[in-house]
Amino acid sequence: MNMNFKTISNGKAIPIESIPHLPFDDFSTQATEIVSGGGKVVQFFAFQIEGTVRLMAVLRADDLLVASCDSPENYPALTARCSPFHMFEREIAEQYGIRPEGHPWLKMVRYHANCRNVDDVFGNDYSEDIPGRFNYYSVAGDEIHEVAVGPVHAGVIEPGHFRFNCIGERVLNLEIQLGYQHRGAEDLLLRADCKRLPFIAENIAGDTSVGHSLCHAQAMEALAGTGTDDGSRIIRTIGLELERIANHVGDLGALSGDVAFLPPANFCGRMRGDFLNMSLLMCGNRFGKGLVRPGGVRFSLDKDNRRDLTARIGELKPQVKHVIQLLLSTSSVRSRFEGCGVVSRSDAERLGLVGPAGRACGIPYDVRRCFPTEHYGKLDIPENSEPTGDVWARAKVRADEVMQSIEIIESLLPNPVKTEIVDVSENRMAPDSFVVTLNEAWRGELSHCIITDASGGILRYKVKDPSFHNWNGLSMSLRNAGISDFPLNNKSYNLSYCGFDL
Repeated sequence: MNMNFKTISNGKAIPIESIPHLPFDDFSTQATEIVSGGGKVVQFFAFQIEGTVRLMAVLRADDLLVASCDSPENYPALTARCSPFHMFEREIAEQYGIRPEGHPWLKMVRYHANCRNVDDVFGNDYSEDIPGRFNYYSVAGDEIHEVAVGPVHAGVIEPGHFRFNCIGERVLNLEIQLGYQHRGAEDLLLRADCKRLPFIAENIAGDTSVGHSLCHAQAMEALAGTGTDDGSRIIRTIGLELERIANHVGDLGALSGDVAFLPPANFCGRMRGDFLNMSLLMCGNRFGKGLVRPGGVRFSLDKDNRRDLTARIGELKPQVKHVIQLLLSTSSVRSRFEGCGVVSRSDAERLGLVGPAGRACGIPYDVRRCFPTEHYGKLDIPENSEPTGDVWARAKVRADEVMQSIEIIESLLPNPVKTEIVDVSENRMAPDSFVVTLNEAWRGELSHCIITDASGGILRYKVKDPSFHNWNGLSMSLRNAGISDFPLNNKSYNLSYCGFDL
């Protein structure tokens, strides 16, 4: 029988047995052909069932596609034929001790023991306590020198190590080593009581609390067969857009400060706080923690709250617009932003960049438009992309999205919002089932995937933060750039350490 990848829907649970289980050669051939033909990797991971390790791939083209296969102990690396599988195969090797033969740069991702023995795979001195034990990429030559930054940084910042190969001031290669923030989030989600799961999910990355809690809630609702009402879908949409605005405004201020243009930096810092306080008004937490739960939301949006949010948005909108115009029209800012840290569209496609990082390279993909959830199917989400792939483009995409998100919230506030309040409950999940959820978090495509066992317990919980794709975009931005451009480029991505490390 000719079996192919199965078309599935975002946030819809299906029986595991309905997912095509292919021979490995068919699986790898079809997966690489789909991605080489313009598709993208949403999830690619391993899981263990009945003593057998399987590989599961969720891909996206015009639709979402899924298939699985039994994993050989060692298999020909998909990355050798199709580069977007690069990080996923490294993660599988680390977690399950399966070696992708021919992988071009097989190193650990998070430097931790998980599921199975990893020593035989990497063939190196292994320590789960010391990231960086493995060799870094190096460039040979009399005039080549290395610059090491981190993992301990000045100020309040999470740990990560950056290794630059330079000739003079020019960067030939930047290798980024993370893994210092690994907390075992997936393992916690696998083993925790159902009532604790929402609290773990919303703390995977604090600046993306609404995004992660939304992906989790949608997955649990699909597996439990529970729905949500229109009111909760509107409130969730407002919460996600407030998260987007607050972070984008903060990033624009950080970019402004990085080129010593202080007025927008100061204004954006203050306005970021104003938008965070709108989330506080909605749910009692500035980061949106506690707002979203499986089955709906924990807080309603009454007349007084809608009135206050409308007034605050109305007051801030012209201020945001003015500051953005000041920032992006100032010639000294443009001269630093334009042409700095360029990533071509073809490189962005190979790296699988998502969110503003991808849209800044001319890739218009946005989950809100392509695979909409909550209230997004009733909204007009524009194709928000820029062609230049530089710091300017990354700033411009953020600026455009801030104004668009403000307009989205404004459109949702005039009418009464009625919803049934929910709290943490123990939902019974369908046995032997699979679900994947995607949402457009402020950094880009965010995805949670759950597989249940025969008793309805969680067999595998897989999380993919957009930073998993985008850290390599920062490395590419530094190719042939001056090393002094690193801070500005780093700010233009503002990626998550803990979201990557999990």
